Amino acid sequence: MKASLLSHIETPSDLRKLRPEQLADLAQEIRAFIIDIVATKEGHLGASLGVVELTIALHYIFDTPRDLLVWDVGHQAYPHKLLTGRKDVFHTNRQLGGISGFPKRSESTYDTFGVGHSSTSISAALGMALASKLQGDTDKHHIAVIGDASIASGMAFEGLNHAGVTDANLLVILNDNAIGIDPSVGALKKYLTKVTVGKPYKNTLIEALNFNYFGPVDGHNLTELLATLERLSKVKGPKLLHVITTKGKGLKQAEENQVTYHAPGKFDATTGDLLPKKNSALPPKFQDVFGYTLLELARQHPTIIGITPAMPTGSSLKYMMDEMPDRAFDVGIAEQHAVTLAAGMATQGMRPYCTIYSTFLQRAYDQIIHDVALQSLAVVFCIDRAGLVGADGATHHGVFDIAFLNCIPNMMIAAPRNEIEFRNLLYTTATTILTGPIAIRYPRGRGTMIDWQQPFAPIPFGKATCLQKETTTIAILSTGTIATNVQEAIAETPHKVSHYHFGFIKPLDQTLIQEIAKHYTTVITVEDGVITGGFGQSIQLELMRYNAHLRIQTLGVPDRFIDHGSTTELHDMCGISATAIARTIHEITIT
Repeated sequence: MKASLLSHIETPSDLRKLRPEQLADLAQEIRAFIIDIVATKEGHLGASLGVVELTIALHYIFDTPRDLLVWDVGHQAYPHKLLTGRKDVFHTNRQLGGISGFPKRSESTYDTFGVGHSSTSISAALGMALASKLQGDTDKHHIAVIGDASIASGMAFEGLNHAGVTDANLLVILNDNAIGIDPSVGALKKYLTKVTVGKPYKNTLIEALNFNYFGPVDGHNLTELLATLERLSKVKGPKLLHVITTKGKGLKQAEENQVTYHAPGKFDATTGDLLPKKNSALPPKFQDVFGYTLLELARQHPTIIGITPAMPTGSSLKYMMDEMPDRAFDVGIAEQHAVTLAAGMATQGMRPYCTIYSTFLQRAYDQIIHDVALQSLAVVFCIDRAGLVGADGATHHGVFDIAFLNCIPNMMIAAPRNEIEFRNLLYTTATTILTGPIAIRYPRGRGTMIDWQQPFAPIPFGKATCLQKETTTIAILSTGTIATNVQEAIAETPHKVSHYHFGFIKPLDQTLIQEIAKHYTTVITVEDGVITGGFGQSIQLELMRYNAHLRIQTLGVPDRFIDHGSTTELHDMCGISATAIARTIHEITIT
C-alpha cells in the first residue's frame, strides 16, 4: 500500500520537500480527501476540485506565506487549506466553531485576504504589491488567482486597468473554466472560448492593458504548470497567466453536471451520486416561488423583465430564461450593471424584477440610490438569501439590507412572512402602478406549502396584520419569515402575548403603530437582520412618538459579524430562535 503524501504535509515547506514526480499522486490524494469530507459535511465542491494541480504548483514554486497568494472566489480554496495546516480540522469546515469555507485572515497567515465575494483579488494583490514596493521589498511575489467567471466583473477590470500602468510585481492567474456557479456569459466569455491549450494565442485585450500575457496552459498538467510558474517567478512587472481548467475535475458527475456539483449537498463519496431527499413532499423553496411566479406573471404582462447577476439557477430566474430568453437576462457577475440596466428599462415603461442575493446587492449601493431611487423608478428588487444564511458565514449573511435600504428616500421595503404572501406580493407589484422602487426580502430555504391553483390576492402597501390578539400588556412585532419563530415561541410560553406581522418595513403602518402604543406597555421587536438601523429601531422611533413610557426591546443580529453555523444555531446565538424569544418573553414577564 502506497504511503500517504498528504498526511506528512502540514505547511507548504513540507510540500516543497517532495519530488516533482510525486505531485500527481498528491493531487489524487487531495481530491479524494475533499470528496470524502464534502460528501458528508457539505460545502463547495466543483471549484476546489478544479484547482488542485494549480494550488500544488503555486505553493511548490512560490515561497508562501512570504509570497502573497489571493484567491478569487474563495470557494476555490479547499486544496489551499489542506496544504496550509488545516487538513486535520477540515471536517469542521463551515460548521459552528469550525474553520471558514473561505480564506480568512484571522484563520491563517496563508490567507492573505478575506474573499467570499468575487472579483476583489486583482485590486487587493495590487495594493499588496505597491505596499511591498514602498517598503523596499521588490522581490516579493503577489499572486491573484481569479476564477469562476470573476474576471468579467467590472472591479476586476478596474484592477487590471490600474495595474497596467504600474511596475508592480503582480501575477494574475486567470483560472478559466468557463463557469461560475452557472455557465459564464457575455462577450468576454466568447472571446476566451476561442483559446485552445497548446496553441499560441495573441491576447490583445490583456496586452492592451500593459500586461505580459502567457498561456494558455493546461491547469491539470503539473509539469507544464511548474515550468511556467518557475519562468514567471523571474519576470518582473504585471503579468497574466491564462490557465484552462475543468470545474469538478476528478469526479465524473461533477465534471458532467457542474452547476449541481458547485455545492451539491450530501452525496455518495464512492459513486459520486447525490443522496436522495428524505421527503419529497416539501414546501417549495422561496427562490422557486419567485421563479415560477415571475414566469406566470410574465406570461400575462409583457412589460415584465427578469434580471440576475450570474445567479439564474440560485435565484430560479432560469425558468423565465428558458421560456422567454429575450425578456430574462443573466448579466454575469455585475451587480452594479444589473441595477442600472433595470433602471434604464424602467424609464421606458418596462417592469424589471432584479433578483440579487442580499450580500451581493451591497455591491450596487450607489446604483440603487443614484440610478433608481433618486429618479423614483419602478424597479422591483427581489432580495434572495436575506437574513442569516448558515454555513457560508459572515461574507454571505444577508443581514444588512433592511438597514442600508431603510435610509433611502422613495424606497419601499417588504418582507413577507411566508411563500403565499410572497407570491401575492409579486402579483401586486406586477399589477399596481408603482411610483418608485420596492425591495422584497426573503430567505434561503422553505416554509409553507403552496396551492399553485389558488387565485392571487392583492396586498395593500404599507399595511401590517395582527396574527394573534390577546388580553395582555405585551406585544411582539416581527417582520418577514422570523414570524414563524415568534409563533413557535408564543406556543412554548404560558404567558399571553399578542403578535403583529409587519410585512412592510417601509412605509410602516402608522395606524396600527398608534393602536399598539395605546394598548400595550411592553413591545418586543424581532427581525432577521442587524438591530442597528433596522426594523426594530424604526418601530421604536415611531412608537415613542405616541407613548414615551413604552418599554421596548429589540431582538435581532447584534453589532458584530456573525460566523458560520446552522441557521438554527445562529438564530439561537442572536436571540431570535423560538426558544430564545420565549426566554425573553419570560424574563420580561417576571421583571
